[in-house]
Amino acid sequence: MALFDLLGRRWTLRLLWELREGPLGFRALQERCDEVSPTSLSQRLKELRAAGVIEPMDGAVLLSREGKALLKALAPLQKWADRWAAR
Repeated sequence: MALFDLLGRRWTLRLLWELREGPLGFRALQERCDEVSPTSLSQRLKELRAAGVIEPMDGAVLLSREGKALLKALAPLQKWADRWAAR
């Protein structure tokens, strides 16, 4: 799966956002994304791990070095979106 395809899938960006400050376990992620089903969450985490964007850590997941770089690369898009929303 291409990275842009993965980023366009439901819950992917939200999961990356929730992991920005550190590792979270499955239940914590599910609570922060209260509408995500366990099946969807499990699938997204599997896809993100296969893409090398997240990695496991002691029963939790965290952003990999590439995942952190991805969030940094997306920051200008967020700034643009904020300007667009304010217009």
